[in-house]
Amino acid sequence: MPHQEQVMVHGNLCAPGPPNNAGYNSNPVPVIIQTESRDKWSKKMDFLLSVIGFAVDLGNVWRFPYICYQNGGGAFLIPYVLMAVFGGVPLFYMELALGQFHRTGAISIWKHICPIFKGIGFAICIIALYVSFYYNTIIAWALFYFYSSFSSTLPWTSCDNAWNTENCTNYFGKDNVTWTNYSRSPAEEFYTRNVLAVHESSGLGDVGYIRWQLMLCLFLIFTIVYFSLWKGVKTSGKVVWVTATLPYVVLLILMIRGATLPGAWKGVVFYLNPKWEKLKETSVWVDAAAQIFFSLGPGFGVLLALSSYNPFNNNCYRDAIVTSLVNCLTSFVSGFVIFTVLGYMAEQRNVNVEDVARDKGPSLLFITYPEAIANMVGSTFFAIIFFVMMITLGLDSTFGGLEAIITAVMDEYPDTLSHRRELFVLGLVVVCFLGSLSTLTNGGAYVVKLLEEFGVGSPIIAIVFLEATAVSWFYGINRFSNDIKSMLGYTPGLFWKVCWVAISPAFLAVSLNKDPLTLFDYEFPDWSITVGYIIGASSFMWIPIYMVYKLVWTPGSLKQTLIDELAVLWIIMIFFVSCLDSHFGTHSLQRIQVM
Repeated sequence: MPHQEQVMVHGNLCAPGPPNNAGYNSNPVPVIIQTESRDKWSKKMDFLLSVIGFAVDLGNVWRFPYICYQNGGGAFLIPYVLMAVFGGVPLFYMELALGQFHRTGAISIWKHICPIFKGIGFAICIIALYVSFYYNTIIAWALFYFYSSFSSTLPWTSCDNAWNTENCTNYFGKDNVTWTNYSRSPAEEFYTRNVLAVHESSGLGDVGYIRWQLMLCLFLIFTIVYFSLWKGVKTSGKVVWVTATLPYVVLLILMIRGATLPGAWKGVVFYLNPKWEKLKETSVWVDAAAQIFFSLGPGFGVLLALSSYNPFNNNCYRDAIVTSLVNCLTSFVSGFVIFTVLGYMAEQRNVNVEDVARDKGPSLLFITYPEAIANMVGSTFFAIIFFVMMITLGLDSTFGGLEAIITAVMDEYPDTLSHRRELFVLGLVVVCFLGSLSTLTNGGAYVVKLLEEFGVGSPIIAIVFLEATAVSWFYGINRFSNDIKSMLGYTPGLFWKVCWVAISPAFLAVSLNKDPLTLFDYEFPDWSITVGYIIGASSFMWIPIYMVYKLVWTPGSLKQTLIDELAVLWIIMIFFVSCLDSHFGTHSLQRIQVM
């Protein structure tokens, strides 16, 4: 390091103005001189599988099917596709192009784009840390299930275990079973009482002790993560050949098995039956925007990091289209895997599919699906491959999230860290492990929910909005288009420019969707909501802090330029907030606190 040199004539750091301002055309395209010191992908497929592995995660399996049937079944595909075409894919393409052209991570890239926005890079790293604190714990739950699956009779099949209560009700293979509001399935009690042990915690005020079983599982997960990342893309690029492809083999097996189950057709009909009247509801379009945004994952710094190891002339446009299509199709196919099984469960319970399709999030993967698997022929085999799929889906996303931090920090401090990657990755993994300990307690599921809701959601949307604004309006859409032309040999079309300048930022303004904060009928106290907002602010605050720092320490004539930039940014942020206010109404904060 440094891995590149950039030659530019003197001019404004980041002159604000409309994208067609003549000032943008006067700035030359930076000349990137690549050196051999920066790592590169061994093969093109290493990169593609890494991006697909990051984008296709547990949310594709548990969130999309639920969101789809809740918002009109087959009719939901219309807003979903539109939001992908005009919002998600353009942002995805933008990040791949930025990372490939500037060949640097999420922090130091702003020295080339617009230095005053460098705080965005630090904010992205903080958010990635929060994700690692809770996301790997979910993988640890899956590893616990995987270990428990090596039994001739799965432990969540019956009500005869030490953790079961008198409310445990097993309806499979039995007639005239009475199901009440107090009834709990064996799979639910295994999850809540044996895996999580939430009954031993009164809530966030008393989370209890660390569960050593989960801590051991998490230690194994982070061990795998460390040895996959310690040598850079040379090692992680090989690992993803297993972790990114194996889930598709398992999905195919589970889809074929699900299609042969009695009642499977009921689930498919329920999944895809279009309810066209739903398209009139604003919430459906908001859910579509949120789903495609968090599914593709722009703004987390991962796409910047992974594409920065590409050859300069790699076709990032084609990569963006291919990986986005794979991501969306995976979500769609996952719906068949889930709903064929839900149809089977409805058939066994002799109820409607909607009565068994109420679970969402982790509960869908840790209660509903395991419950159905437990009552299949060959249940042990299907349980093992199902949880292997979950573990590999989670690991891929963890690889991407931590690589975003590693690349960003090492590119920012090359003199200190360039030859100490193994030690830095070890330190990062230790920090993530220690930060995850609170999620391993008896009340750890509540901590996971709090971090998921407040540590990622709103801050990352605001950050991507600022990123898109900085690139399109401050750096300049013409300069950015010329950068792409220097890599691909042609300029992006009018469609992409319009999306980057106007449509995609507007798409972000409607992606913020806060659901009521609930978990296992637990009422989150008001102080925990306050803590949640503090967690969210702890990442976003680095953006204004760095802006003030830059303004104070910038000498001479450039200070007025920075003041002008802040003024333009302030106007844009007022517009963004007004869009959110008109969308959520004046009582949005109160709705977040409704349990």
